[in-house]
Amino acid sequence: MLEKMMDKRRILEIYLNVIEWGNGVFGAEAAARYYFKTNAASLGKAQAAKLAAMIPNPRFYDAHRNTRYLNRHTATILARMRFVEVP
Repeated sequence: MLEKMMDKRRILEIYLNVIEWGNGVFGAEAAARYYFKTNAASLGKAQAAKLAAMIPNPRFYDAHRNTRYLNRHTATILARMRFVEVP
C-alpha cells in the first residue's frame, strides 16, 4: 500500500527517521549525534556505513557495537558505496 502512495526512497527516509537506534534514540539524526557526536549531514562514509549495518537490529547493535558481524557488514557496505553515484 505504501508503494502506491510513495516511492521507495521516501519510504526509506521515513523509516530511517523513526526507527529506534538505541534506548530512546529515534531517527537517523539522533543516531548520528548519539554515536558520532555530529549531525547526519556531516557523517563520514564509514560512519554512515556503520549506521546502515545496524539497521536490521539497531537496539541490539547499540549494546554490541563491535561484533565481528557488524564490522564485516560495515566493511561490505562501505565497499559497495564506492560503486554507487549519489544523484
